[in-house]
Amino acid sequence: MAVGMSTPRETHAAVVRAESADGADDAAESLEPAAAGPGIDPDDLPDGLVVADGTGRIVCFNAAAARITAMPRAAALGRSLEHVLPLEDLKGRRWWALTDPYGGLATRVGQPERNLLLPGGREVLVSARYVREHPTGPVRRVVVSLRGTEARRRNERSHAELIATVAHELRSPLTSVKGFTATLLAKWERFTDDQKRLMLETVDADAGRVTRLIAELLDISRIDSGRLELRRQPVDLSLAVERHVQALTATGQNPDRFLVRTCQPLPAVWADPDKVDQVLGNLLENAVRHGEGTVTIEVAPAPAKSDEKGTAVTVSDEGPGIPEESMGRVFTRFWRGSKRGGTGLGLYIVKGIVEAHGGTITVGRGPGGGAEFRFILPVSTPAYLV
Repeated sequence: MAVGMSTPRETHAAVVRAESADGADDAAESLEPAAAGPGIDPDDLPDGLVVADGTGRIVCFNAAAARITAMPRAAALGRSLEHVLPLEDLKGRRWWALTDPYGGLATRVGQPERNLLLPGGREVLVSARYVREHPTGPVRRVVVSLRGTEARRRNERSHAELIATVAHELRSPLTSVKGFTATLLAKWERFTDDQKRLMLETVDADAGRVTRLIAELLDISRIDSGRLELRRQPVDLSLAVERHVQALTATGQNPDRFLVRTCQPLPAVWADPDKVDQVLGNLLENAVRHGEGTVTIEVAPAPAKSDEKGTAVTVSDEGPGIPEESMGRVFTRFWRGSKRGGTGLGLYIVKGIVEAHGGTITVGRGPGGGAEFRFILPVSTPAYLV
């Protein structure tokens, strides 16, 4: 049968031995054994897959490729690769003329992933693999992977938002620090001791704010890269809660606003005490700042879902709570429950820390109508035994 008359079933069979997407030999190894077994349908692949034979005619064009290029499979099969995929780089140069897969150096094995343009200026991520019978032989098949840029764009927007947020949050305290220190250096003798103390206390508070922001950024970086380190020690969560409540009352909060309930006995939890303090501090501060009425903290054994034991900590208030439509976004970056300031990064970090411990955290509506956060830390294993 002529190439131009290949059926979809035949083109699927032609690709089961092809290298895929990120192209490479790993994909080839995963697809080849299927030729003798149940087979792998290229339409099951999440990325667009286009395969051209040794003459440059397309023999495989999967469903994802049809979706990305907006070209039906029937219109692509049997046509030349260059006509079906008239790709251009960001400078408007024709990509196939530049890469020349069937000519040039016989040692080339493919093209790394890059941003290219389809007709109409639509961006797509493209990588290619050149398949040869032997290392320096002629190209017998060109395997092209296509990906949409939506995920990468979302990631880029997220990074841009993070940079903008950090720049905004740093500008105010640094301006204050710079202004007060410059004033003190220039006019030290004109101020009374009380005035000097007030300005230095303001500088100290703003420097602490910058330090906390930098710590948040480091935590985000470690969470996103999976490099958040935990130094597990025995942690008494009830004592940790009491310590945080005492710290809040020492800063002016009414002691009657807090209600702590502890259900004994509690399992011995091994966790990073500094990270646990970070979680508790964030949740209690949010309840005080954004909630109303009594803030209730309950520490109890986790509900038995399996043989694993753990401790659950629940923080709830009597404020307006979180709207139902917003609960799915609470633990995402930059989510703010009110207009009372903050970076919107705290709960994202809290979730990352809890999950790094192997635990879970949820949000809902408390008995008093306000927000209710509950995190569960498993008993886990000491760091020296991991």
